[in-house]
Amino acid sequence: MITLSLKILNMSTEEKSLNFIEQIIEEDLKKGLSKDKLRFRFPPEPNGYLHVGHASAICLNFGLGLDYQAPVNLRFDDTNPAKEEQEYVDAIKRDIEWLGYKWSNECYASDYFQQLYDWAVEFIKAGKAYVDSQSSEEMAIQKGTPTTPGTNSPYRDRSVEENLDLFTRMKNGEFPNGTHILRAKISMNANNMLMRDPIMYRILHAHHHRTGNDWCIYPMYDWAHGESDYLEQISHSFCTLEFLPHRELYDWFLDQVYDIKKVRPKQREFARRNLSHTVVSKRKLLQLVEEGHVTAWDDPRMSTISGMRRRGYPPMAIRNFANTIGIAKRENLIDVSLLEFCVRDILNKTAPRVMAVLNPVKLVITNYPEGKEENLDAENSQEDESLGFRKVPFSKELYIEREDFQEEANKKFFRLTLGTEVRLKNAYIIKGESVVKDAAGNITEIHCTYDEDSRSGSGTEASQRKVKGTIHWVSINHAIEAEVRIYDRLFTHENPDGDKDVDFKKYINPNSLEVITGYLEPSLATAKNGERFQFQRLGYFCVDKDSSSEKLVFNKTVGLRDTWAKLESKE
Repeated sequence: MITLSLKILNMSTEEKSLNFIEQIIEEDLKKGLSKDKLRFRFPPEPNGYLHVGHASAICLNFGLGLDYQAPVNLRFDDTNPAKEEQEYVDAIKRDIEWLGYKWSNECYASDYFQQLYDWAVEFIKAGKAYVDSQSSEEMAIQKGTPTTPGTNSPYRDRSVEENLDLFTRMKNGEFPNGTHILRAKISMNANNMLMRDPIMYRILHAHHHRTGNDWCIYPMYDWAHGESDYLEQISHSFCTLEFLPHRELYDWFLDQVYDIKKVRPKQREFARRNLSHTVVSKRKLLQLVEEGHVTAWDDPRMSTISGMRRRGYPPMAIRNFANTIGIAKRENLIDVSLLEFCVRDILNKTAPRVMAVLNPVKLVITNYPEGKEENLDAENSQEDESLGFRKVPFSKELYIEREDFQEEANKKFFRLTLGTEVRLKNAYIIKGESVVKDAAGNITEIHCTYDEDSRSGSGTEASQRKVKGTIHWVSINHAIEAEVRIYDRLFTHENPDGDKDVDFKKYINPNSLEVITGYLEPSLATAKNGERFQFQRLGYFCVDKDSSSEKLVFNKTVGLRDTWAKLESKE
């Protein structure tokens, strides 16, 4: 059930009220927190590409930085070298910059490995941490259940000296993976399972993309995250709702190192905003890539920021989308049509209009002089007159869209039929006269006549004669062939994660990509990677990175209207 949809766009434009995150900040300021102590952070793990859910978190944290004139750190929580790569670090930085944000400091949890280790040693000396040598299976049993208390590890009462010795040897690489861990000594009877002597360090013999082979032990996320916030003097640490149970542990760890002369970070949680017909789990996105269901992390069907960029989504559309859905305390499934509306809204104002034919049928103007060619004026935008006009070649033989012609049609069909008139966009009025068919009865040519005095335009030669329909076209002799990739929703189910007992891949749409040959007006010959256009009457398209001087490649970004919703309403 989609609980937030396009209806949100009908809300009145009243003065913006504070969301609950902003209310928290305002309350802290009223209680004495100095505004110059405000500092936020965006803390991605470099184990995959960022997705649309991360975009909301980016817009939240960097937006707060802009609103409060406060610094925002970009911190990579790089505590698991087995899954992290420099490629992901570079991709994350590229995505944030593309969205239009700048971070104050680029930080890494690995910057603090020595300090975290030193603190852990102090924990051991104070009797607040111990080395446990149980297997993971033994630990799982010993930890109890949410309704039954845990039992103490047989190694919980090791002496400080033994713990220090083992921990030092763990750091020096003397033990294989899985033989020992360092646990905080809190309580095995805590109601919150995360407080039952949580793991602080595990042995992991793996090359780290920044520290190389300097470390053989790595801090757990819960231990490193809050302490990193503290070291950076982050005032407010905002995370998604699944981290709510972790807040108690976040605060406990801070209690052990907090200096009252410094800012104490405050963790608060907001709800994840899931998008219909997508998945946003990095694990599942990686699965789609590794199993070949998509071509790469930046496949235009993916919910990744890089995928949306490649598909042609403008960064401001994603920022507008994040601002529109806002911040909430309850999870919602957001209709992907809302995102597409935001994309369409930006492109309608910024994308130049051009002509392309994607399902061609040949049109011959029988009374147009043989060999004659004209260069006609065509406006580049109906929204922005400053973009001016361009020249498009016109000739006797054209391509038009096959669906723009019917031999016989009802009165509601305002395109070309036999015996009726229609205007060719930026050109002349034509009248359907006859068709040529192949042996199977398929139309291969449409023959028509044109009114020489009906030329459109803005000059003295422009005709004022009106007809009901206008269709687009390209001159066959001048048309450029291009590969055009038409994308559909990657999943057929609105909530592919909704049924936890069913593999999400069951809902992969087998028709999510169609590759066709399109015919474009010659002005697009020099189009560059990432440039966006409106193919008149067809939708918005952008040049793909696979494009070259030998072959143009275009991705369909979004349609001119929400045709998907119309299709769903008919089912």
